[in-house]
Amino acid sequence: MKRILLYSILFATSTWMMSCNKFLEVKPKDAVSDELTIVDKTSAQTALRGTYRKLAADNYYGSLFQTFGYLPGDNIQWTGSQSVIQQFITHQIAADNGNLASVWAGIYATINSANHVITKVPLVTDATFSTADRNQIIGEALFIRALSYFDLARTWGNVQITLTPTLAVTDKVNVEQSPQSAVYDQALTDLNAAEQLLQLPAVANPVRANLETVWALKARYYLYRSQWDNAAAYASKVLADKNFYQLLKPFSSFFSPASAIATKESVFELSFSATYTNGHRNYWQPPANGGTRQWAPNDAFVALVNDPAVGGNRNVLVAKTSAGLWYGNLYYRSPATDPAYIIRIAEVYLIYAEALANQNKLTEAIVPLNAVRDRAGLPPTTATTQADILLAIENERRIEFALEPHRWFDLVRTNRAGIVLGVADPKKYLFPIPAQEIVLSNGKLTQNPQ
Repeated sequence: MKRILLYSILFATSTWMMSCNKFLEVKPKDAVSDELTIVDKTSAQTALRGTYRKLAADNYYGSLFQTFGYLPGDNIQWTGSQSVIQQFITHQIAADNGNLASVWAGIYATINSANHVITKVPLVTDATFSTADRNQIIGEALFIRALSYFDLARTWGNVQITLTPTLAVTDKVNVEQSPQSAVYDQALTDLNAAEQLLQLPAVANPVRANLETVWALKARYYLYRSQWDNAAAYASKVLADKNFYQLLKPFSSFFSPASAIATKESVFELSFSATYTNGHRNYWQPPANGGTRQWAPNDAFVALVNDPAVGGNRNVLVAKTSAGLWYGNLYYRSPATDPAYIIRIAEVYLIYAEALANQNKLTEAIVPLNAVRDRAGLPPTTATTQADILLAIENERRIEFALEPHRWFDLVRTNRAGIVLGVADPKKYLFPIPAQEIVLSNGKLTQNPQ
């Protein structure tokens, strides 16, 4: 990870830019140290926009981190020749993998940016800076930091936790490595703190974190931690808001046509613009559409999603060129202004279903499961036993989120990676810590067993 984490500071605007299309559409100043940036309300808002921008960068949710969720699964094939990608598909990831290092650096850069906001905004003296505005900014930064530590925990497990800004090479030298449980705990601590600061949304604006965004991530967190009652409770709180969040029919409504952005399907998404494009499109689209098609849906997934009894109307996730090449079509806009979908309401429905099923509340569990199936144009599930309902949920998640960063993490957290993927060695369930980070850590980082 780059040790002097200086984030680009964006030109301030006179208003808070509530529009989801314009929130991140600002130009950076080059090499401005954060030491001098957060001095008033305007610069605090600018710094928060910089934190969102880091979350949306190519080495985080802009593209590369998302590949960590689907490349090691069973839906995607690599069509190129670079071993850096193939390593994820074959579960033979080397510690010197370049993408591994890029994502690690991207997540820690996001954390560092959030740390600046969380640390410095409370110290700002500005008569125009209301308590409500101040709490909103800090709460959003806490949410972003929570998401970042959650992603570190599920990807690498034991990592360093930094809660103050990093400005010099020596700032992290003596930070001890924390166990995975403590990293997850930090994510929850930040979510709890954000929950006290953020408000219910007054208007639909899923590119900004709010109280219900926190609840949705807490539902996901508790699902990963097998705390079923809490997962169900927080999922139900989000699902209760039918005004802002709904399953849209048909399935394609949340991403097609091109005007479909910030829809009621999204609990949290990241926006892009012609100035700041989404790098994900290039990897999925074929050369005929101006992309490189470096990865594509594999034959097994193409068969499943095109099976009306399995995919329903979700076959719009894939398309075929005139030469007969299948490609993923979730990211398709040109220029690449497609949003990055971080939490969709469909996920919250399936979290609710899975949490209820694990509590043996089977009749209740099939209701949210069937809601997702109905949106996909499928009949109600025929599953009746706990095992069958959980399998039905797993299969539904496979199709629903095939091109989003879920499948690998789902199979690991449910202990199904061995059965489904043949990856029986639990040492493969955490990725290796980037080799350069081990070298630079002054002995504070220990490599994950491989």
